[in-house]
Amino acid sequence: MPSALPDGEPVPSDGALPASALSGSAERPLGFYVHVPYCATRCGYCDFNTYTASELRGSGGVLASRDNYADTLIDEIRLARKVLGDDPRAVETVFVGGGTPTLLPAADLVRILGAIRDEFGLADGAEVTTEANPDSVDPAYLAALRAGGYNRVSFGMQSAKQHVLKILDRTHTPGRPEACVAEARAEGFEHVNLDLIYGTPGESDDDWKASLDAVLGAGPDHVSAYALIVEEGTQLARRIRRGEVPMTDDDVHADRYLMADEVLSSAGFHWYEVSNWATSEAARCLHNELYWRGADWWGAGPGAHSHVGGVRWWNVKHPGAYAGRLAEGASPGAGRELLSQEDRRVERILLELRLIDGCPLSLLKPAGLAAAERALADGLLDPVPYGEGRAVLTLRGRLLADAVVRDLVD
Repeated sequence: MPSALPDGEPVPSDGALPASALSGSAERPLGFYVHVPYCATRCGYCDFNTYTASELRGSGGVLASRDNYADTLIDEIRLARKVLGDDPRAVETVFVGGGTPTLLPAADLVRILGAIRDEFGLADGAEVTTEANPDSVDPAYLAALRAGGYNRVSFGMQSAKQHVLKILDRTHTPGRPEACVAEARAEGFEHVNLDLIYGTPGESDDDWKASLDAVLGAGPDHVSAYALIVEEGTQLARRIRRGEVPMTDDDVHADRYLMADEVLSSAGFHWYEVSNWATSEAARCLHNELYWRGADWWGAGPGAHSHVGGVRWWNVKHPGAYAGRLAEGASPGAGRELLSQEDRRVERILLELRLIDGCPLSLLKPAGLAAAERALADGLLDPVPYGEGRAVLTLRGRLLADAVVRDLVD
């Protein structure tokens, strides 16, 4: 979750939504995102809304403490029930992210899930995921999560090479993520993801290949691989600016992506979103698909974003301010926007084009259709689904996805 928040109109103190947002809600899936903003240390590349203990000391007092954070989140979950009123939907996906959610006791994560279940109910077969740092869990912790209703876990591996982890300021040791996969499997987790980052300064092709090989050896059923983005204001950006580490160029990113797709595809993984591969449809991240397909979700926690029926809002960033609002019985919302039909059309193209099913050509305006024809001629779109009325990226198109999207939204 990026640390910067957009501008927007004020959120009502009770969090009330316009009637239009709830109209037809029964036809849309509902998910919950839960943000845990705490980290043991700050990674040099991270621009998310996260805080270490030293960063929180003296800036929010007891309200910012992770000791009572689960209770604060539960207050927002209860607020969500009031705002959504008699909305009949059971929650289909829950995703706990951060930060490092597993810095909280497992019992707290289970209580948070229990509050969602109590207030909304969980759909049959609901996907319940938590992110985890490899050095923040052990078999007992994973067993407690599984017994408490979590059925999917995502480990931040990033790389199998120590010198790459050091540049990223990751604290786990090589081999620990692979051990975590085995421990999660042993405790009954059917679905396990490993996150990778490619293009770290100082990473070689052999380093990246070693990371991919380590992933395959670990046996997850889902892999996410993202190009490193150097965000302004981060420690890594400052190090690059000072010349301490080199910047990786776009050609290297493209080569690493092609390596990932070749290695993962050969091992039985299938891409279903530009940066995500799964061994089967059942192994896909249903929560992320909910985002990509414009469904409804409530984001609980400081800085968390929500979307319901064309209304998008975001919470105040600081854990102390967030807890303070809820302690006063008020919404923690910092701002919101009502999406126009044009906004929603553009967002559908932006998100759906990244998916294996692509986006309907019917979403495109004349200029966008002309751009799609050019992309087709350039080998960026697959001709078979194009003939069936859908724009679907080829492998080369995935490398240039951002540029293709910019042309198609015109």
